[in-house]
Amino acid sequence: MKRREMITKMGALSLGFATPHLSKGEVLAAPYKVQKRKIETEILVVGGGTAGVVAAIQAGRAGTKTVLIESGSQLGGTTTTGGVSFPGIFHAWGKQIIGGIGWELVMDAVNLNDDILPNFSIIPDNKSVRHWRHQVTVNGSLYAMLAEEKCVEAGVDIHFYETPTEINFIKGKWKVKTVGKGIANEIICDQIIDCSGNAAAASIAGFPLLREADTQPGSFIFRIGGYDFESLDLSKIPKEYHARLRQNMLINEDVKVESSVNNFPPTVPYNYVYVHGADSSTAELHTKANIEGRASLLNLIRKLRTFPGCEKLKLVSAQPETVVRETFRIDGLYKITHEDYVSGKVFDDSLSYSFYPIDLHRDGQSIYQEFLKEDIVATIPLRALIPKNSQNFLVAGRCLSSDRLANSALRVQASCMGMGQAAAAAAVLAIKHSVTPADVPIGELKNMLKEHGGIVPEA
Repeated sequence: MKRREMITKMGALSLGFATPHLSKGEVLAAPYKVQKRKIETEILVVGGGTAGVVAAIQAGRAGTKTVLIESGSQLGGTTTTGGVSFPGIFHAWGKQIIGGIGWELVMDAVNLNDDILPNFSIIPDNKSVRHWRHQVTVNGSLYAMLAEEKCVEAGVDIHFYETPTEINFIKGKWKVKTVGKGIANEIICDQIIDCSGNAAAASIAGFPLLREADTQPGSFIFRIGGYDFESLDLSKIPKEYHARLRQNMLINEDVKVESSVNNFPPTVPYNYVYVHGADSSTAELHTKANIEGRASLLNLIRKLRTFPGCEKLKLVSAQPETVVRETFRIDGLYKITHEDYVSGKVFDDSLSYSFYPIDLHRDGQSIYQEFLKEDIVATIPLRALIPKNSQNFLVAGRCLSSDRLANSALRVQASCMGMGQAAAAAAVLAIKHSVTPADVPIGELKNMLKEHGGIVPEA
C-alpha cells in the first residue's frame, strides 16, 4: 500500500472514531460559511413596504429586471407588519384621485375577503363625517400575500431578511453590498429606488438627510376583547380610559342603511399605545422602539384588568413592530412645502396626488390637524423624489423631500403607493433613454403611469 493511500485511510478511520453515531439519512453539517454572490439587475428597490411593493411591481410589469430587498419577513410594511390595515386615502371630494397598482392591491384584498367599501360619494365635512371614513379596511395578512404574488408574477426577485451595507456609484452603475441570513451579496444595478421609509439607502450612498430634533411618536397597535363596553359602569373607571375601551369595539352598525349619512363600513377594532421617539432607522433604535411598545402595552393590559367589568379583558392581537411616523427625509431637487400642500399646487412634473389633512402627532397628548379646503388636492412632483446631486437614484414614501408639516400628510399609505409607482416608472424610462431620472421625458412618463392605471395630475 502506498504511503499516501495509507494516510488517507488512517484519516478516515480517525474521523470515524471521532464522529458520533449517525442515524440513517443524517449527515454532518459543514462549518457555517457565508455565501457570497454577485447579482446583476436593472432596478433595485430597497424596502418592501407601502411604496416599495408598488414600485417593484410597476418596474417588473414594465419589463425591467428588478430586485426587491426587504429586511423583514413579509411585504406591505405599515399596512401589514405595522397593523395600520386601513390604507388611505384614495378619494377626495367625490372622485378617485389615486389609482394604479396600489388601488389594485387594495381592491383585490377587499374582494377576496368580502369586505365593504366606504360610500365615496359622501363628501367628508370633518364634523359629522370625518376624513378617515374614506379609508378602506383590508385584511393585512391577505394583503401581504397578494403583494408577494403580484411581485412574483411581475418577475421581481424578492430577497427577504436582507439589508444594504455599502452603496457606491462606479462607472455609471450602482454597486450595493447587502447582508442577510447566511449571505453577503453584491448587487450591481442601473437604478436604485429607496423605499426604506428612513432614506437608509440614500444615507449609505452619501446623500444628506434632514430630520427634526424631536420626531413624532410611533404607535404600537393592538386589539383587546373579553369585555362588554355597553355594560361597563364608566363612573367606576378613570375617564382617561373610557375612549381606550370604547375605541376597540365595533361601532357604526348602520352601514347597510342606504340613506344614512354614516353609510360606511363598521369601524375596525383598533387601538395603540404611543412610543415616544420611536425610530426605525437602525436595528438598535428599532429594537428599542419595539421593546418600549410591548412594555407599555403590558402595563396597560394589567391596569385595565383592575377595573370593574374588565377583569377578563384579553389581548386579542398585537403587531410585531412599532409603527414609526417620522425619521429622515432627503434633501431633494424640490422640497414640498406646507403651503404647496394646502394650496394644492400642481407642478409641471406632478405625477401623483395626495389627500390627507396635515396630521402632526406632537407630544403624544395632542394632534395638530389642518384640513384641506373644498376641492383642494395636493400633488407630488418628480423632483421631490430625487436627492440633490444624485444620478440614477430615487426615493418613494415618507422620506421624500418635504417640510415637516407637508410630510405629516404625505406619509400616509395611498400617497406613498402613488409615489412608488411614479418613481418606478421614472426609473424604467431613465434606463430606456440612458438618462438620469430628472431628465426623463415628463410626457412619456405620465403616459406610462396612465397605461398602468395611475391617475396623473393635470395643470
